[in-house]
Amino acid sequence: MKFISIQKALDKKKGKVSIRGWIYRERKLKDKVFLVIRDYSDIVQCIIKKDKVSEKIWNDANKLLIESSLEVEGEIYKDKRAPTGYEINVKKLNVVDFAEKFPITKDQSTEFLADNRHLWLRSRKMTAILKVRSTVFGAIHEYFRKEGFYEYQSPIFQAVQCEGGSTLFHVDYFGKKDVFLAQTWQLYAEPAIFSLEKIYTIAPSFRAEKSKTSRHLTEYWHAEMEVAWGSFDDIINYGESLIKYMVKKVLEKNKKELEILGRDIKKLEPTVKKKFPRITYDEVLKLLEKKFKMRIPWGKDLRTIEEDKLGSLFDLPIAVTRYPKKVKAFYMKEPGDSDPKKPVVNGVDFIAPEGYGELIGGSERESDINKIIKRLKEEGENIKEYKFYLDTRKYGSVPHGGFGLGVERVLAWICGLDSIKDAIPFPRTMLRYKP
Repeated sequence: MKFISIQKALDKKKGKVSIRGWIYRERKLKDKVFLVIRDYSDIVQCIIKKDKVSEKIWNDANKLLIESSLEVEGEIYKDKRAPTGYEINVKKLNVVDFAEKFPITKDQSTEFLADNRHLWLRSRKMTAILKVRSTVFGAIHEYFRKEGFYEYQSPIFQAVQCEGGSTLFHVDYFGKKDVFLAQTWQLYAEPAIFSLEKIYTIAPSFRAEKSKTSRHLTEYWHAEMEVAWGSFDDIINYGESLIKYMVKKVLEKNKKELEILGRDIKKLEPTVKKKFPRITYDEVLKLLEKKFKMRIPWGKDLRTIEEDKLGSLFDLPIAVTRYPKKVKAFYMKEPGDSDPKKPVVNGVDFIAPEGYGELIGGSERESDINKIIKRLKEEGENIKEYKFYLDTRKYGSVPHGGFGLGVERVLAWICGLDSIKDAIPFPRTMLRYKP
């Protein structure tokens, strides 16, 4: 047999086909057996008629359980009653492996599916998500490379914190305790812009956040970029363009997968077609008070509830800028027109619509070494540990900036998922580190 994918068999519409895959559904009658077979591409219904096949094929067909692997040959034809509109009348059948009784059935609990994640990956839902995930990763690489960026990697083992010491995963590094898993590549990326100028990466990041929400992971994939000579507006423009590019690619390549997931693509189209709104932190506070009677004290960071309320006012991501200096990282640049009584930074967060929260966090980087040292001291950091980073400001410092994008956050939003945990093959959370 020369095998083709189920999708190619469906596209052929009629005639002899040979396919292989796994049993997705099975129904046994007195004189016929119905098998719905799946592969990576789609599903198709097959019918085995007792009076049309050998005794061995008939006996094998009656022993088959869900997830058994097999090869079939037969005639495909149109049948509106079949799940995908076509059926294969089986002439030959070769069982590769008779599966045991599959533990996953309908209406299983979330925890049960998490415990059996290695098997749940076979579901149509997870297969669809993983295909969208592949498209998104490919789109990130395509976007940055067409913009002239070089791919660059930084270490996973690090000795300086960048995003807050409370979320560090410390590791025993040959007896040394002041080593932890990367929260971000940033402090090790900035030195490279003085060589390559435009760089990006997609790599895992780790945050020891004691959070059990549907939008947090302790290990996630981080798409980050850093660019020399970049203004704050440049950073925002790159962020908007990247999100648009990812969504555009998914709409081009994964309409079938979005349909399987029940995602309304009309909710994604404004992202591609419209310019993202850009509003300042001060304007956000006014909007929240006007629309929701929420009075947020100036200087307080936006929580999940405020981001969700804000996102509900728009049908596409929005860029929130000029956050209070005290709620942002030490490396973010304070603009020249910042009010000394209410200092802000050139930082930006892209907030998704529909309650999916922050997709991107970025900023223009502070180039003044003295201001960086002051902020580090205020945060109680050991300046000696940052010598390699501070050296970048001593030898030809230039304006620059960058951002980080949480790939699973973007996937959860694009796919319309209830939980970010479904946006990654094996989620790691505060309560789960296996399988």
